[in-house]
Amino acid sequence: MSKKIDSAAVAPFIGTLYPPPYDAPCLSRERSRLGDVAGLTQFGVNLLRLPPGAWSSQRHWHSAGDEFVYVLSGEVTLVTDAGEEVLRPGDAAGFKAGDPDGHCLQNRSGAEATVLEIGTRVAADDTTYSDIDMLAPADGQPAIYTRRDGTPYADIRRRSKPAGQ
Repeated sequence: MSKKIDSAAVAPFIGTLYPPPYDAPCLSRERSRLGDVAGLTQFGVNLLRLPPGAWSSQRHWHSAGDEFVYVLSGEVTLVTDAGEEVLRPGDAAGFKAGDPDGHCLQNRSGAEATVLEIGTRVAADDTTYSDIDMLAPADGQPAIYTRRDGTPYADIRRRSKPAGQ
């Protein structure tokens, strides 16, 4: 059996599960979950496509999961507490678990950008969104996203589906 993955044949998930209005900058992002296709359980690998104007996420950090990004094509702006840095093909950045310096990638260019995302899968990983009133509790309870006081946003998991379905 071949282990080769045809990344072009992996249906991307388009958009985000973020509640409005936080979903707006991420609605056109596309993630192909290559690690899932390979059956990986200890870390995830995504091929991220950002059309012009799209963001990878809201600025965030993980309590228990490391993240790493590598730019394959195009240009993205990495936004952190330290400011903004332009990343081009061959550039990479890493984000250590527990470091409260939130990050996101924004495509401010006029062309599509493609990024490889790699992150550990840790069951007890809470996600904090640096600039907005939102958390993603590790257990997804009472909802996938809550306000910082624990009040849930509407659970919109049921709206998630791969492109073409």
